[in-house]
Amino acid sequence: MSEKNLTVRRLISTVSVIALTSGVFLVGNTQSANAAPITGGTLQLYTHAEQFPAVDPTNMYTGRDIALFGAYIQRTLVNFKPVAGADGNTLVADMATNTGVPSNKAKTWKLTLRPGVSWEDGSAVTCADVKYGWSRTFALDVFDSGPSYAISWLDIPKDADGSSAYKGPYKKTGQALFDKAITCSADNRTITFNLARSVTDFNYFLTYTAAGPVKQKWDTGEKYDLAVKSNGPYKITKYKINDEMIMERNPNWKKSSDPIRTPYVDQIRVTFGLDEDVRDELDMTDAIPTGINLDGLQVQNTPVFFEDPKNASRRNIHDSNYTSYLTANNSAGHLDCLEVRQALFYAFPNQALIDLNGGTKYYGTPGDGIIPKNLTLDYAPTTGNIHDPNFKIEGNPEYAKTLLEKAKAKCPTVYAKATDSTKGVLYYRPDTASNKKTAVLVEDAYKKAGIVINTVYKPVGTYNSMLETYKSETDLFGSAWAPDWPNASTVVPEMWGEGCCNYTKNEKTPEFTPFIAKVNKALAELDRKKQATLWKELNQYGMDQYWYIRTVFGKGTETWGSKIGGTFLWVPQQSLPWGKLYLKS
Repeated sequence: MSEKNLTVRRLISTVSVIALTSGVFLVGNTQSANAAPITGGTLQLYTHAEQFPAVDPTNMYTGRDIALFGAYIQRTLVNFKPVAGADGNTLVADMATNTGVPSNKAKTWKLTLRPGVSWEDGSAVTCADVKYGWSRTFALDVFDSGPSYAISWLDIPKDADGSSAYKGPYKKTGQALFDKAITCSADNRTITFNLARSVTDFNYFLTYTAAGPVKQKWDTGEKYDLAVKSNGPYKITKYKINDEMIMERNPNWKKSSDPIRTPYVDQIRVTFGLDEDVRDELDMTDAIPTGINLDGLQVQNTPVFFEDPKNASRRNIHDSNYTSYLTANNSAGHLDCLEVRQALFYAFPNQALIDLNGGTKYYGTPGDGIIPKNLTLDYAPTTGNIHDPNFKIEGNPEYAKTLLEKAKAKCPTVYAKATDSTKGVLYYRPDTASNKKTAVLVEDAYKKAGIVINTVYKPVGTYNSMLETYKSETDLFGSAWAPDWPNASTVVPEMWGEGCCNYTKNEKTPEFTPFIAKVNKALAELDRKKQATLWKELNQYGMDQYWYIRTVFGKGTETWGSKIGGTFLWVPQQSLPWGKLYLKS
């Protein structure tokens, strides 16, 4: 999934998802003392970011935001049951009358819209709206941050370069091919998806906003992000970057057409651009008891807040299913040298970052792959990397130097770049105080190995939406990813293969050809146990290439105001259950 995420896959990606070295995606567990829900009031959300990474449903791919906007603004055909615990992974019908009917060996899926589902202007949500929503994913020149399952799954031919023959609704190239892949019934309520291969878990993707509806007459391409229309219980009445977003009740939403949402608050107000120290002070002192800090606390404040017993009723901590990662640009002119990537791995100061973040209790532990441990069928410990005798959790600059010596002979250009004080390894980071603290630790550790790091800070609010651009510009950047649903098919292909969020630029390396062949074999394998074996092998393969410099199996933490009720960990998106939150009297 993607900060899923991650997103859970989903990458990831709120501030905590995108900041590899300052924690992982923030989530909450069940609050044992929730009172009876109360209707009314304004829920106050606040953040250091200047805007949301994406509000447009086609580009949205962070667990927190899929959960938040999915509860308030953007209904989907299918959803996860909004309850605590493992039962939250259960699929339930949302806009559709059921969770999908497969046929033709799961190559054909059919769903029917329930009556009464409407947009904020009162017009009905139709099959054509859902179909149009899917078509936007193919406009890769406009949308490059969302999930790409539609492109890989729908029965649409490929061009010679491997791209889809359909280029989206704006260019309309290949429109007839798309129109065969998704069809609507005469009454515009039943939608049929025709897939190129069997996808037994297809309906899990229908929980994502990118698989939901967009009405064509409202679509303004990339500008739609600032003017998204609602089919949920609230509508956006204001969205101004570096200012605020306001969501108010949608008078044309009907409870009779919505089996899973019970909206309590009258208004949701999001404040952007807060100074990080001010934000944390508001949070730690409970200055806004009806508010939630969307970013999480800075690393120095997390242990202070969580160790204070008086905060026990408004905070949680748990193992996260997000894998944080530091990706390497494997393309020519960047880090296309295995030995340099290995040197970066072995010199990394993992212990210093763990200590800065309050220990493993709040940070997590170094990971040995990209498949999280909670995917128990697909996870297996890898060999090498953190299990190599040369790995030291505090960093091993002396061993890194031996790898650089090998690189000096094998790939002198990359070696020169990594060790040249006027060039160095370019490292993009979100512009946060926590990242500036960790950057000092990372730069100093690499200096001991003879590696020069050139850190560049990027705006927080647009960081995730810019990753597709950043992957070609920088040598390193961090993000995080969670499975979109319980199958590593939503991890390995997405992060290292031909999915949405492969930022390694590994496609033109010789190691990619055998890798992607096995990925495609795994995707076509219907025996789940055999498929799991392939995912384990592929996880090992990618780690052997050091496509990622490091991974972290992290912790999730979350805080909220003392008058917020209804809090629990919503497992599928590793998020608060936004639609269940209410204000206590």
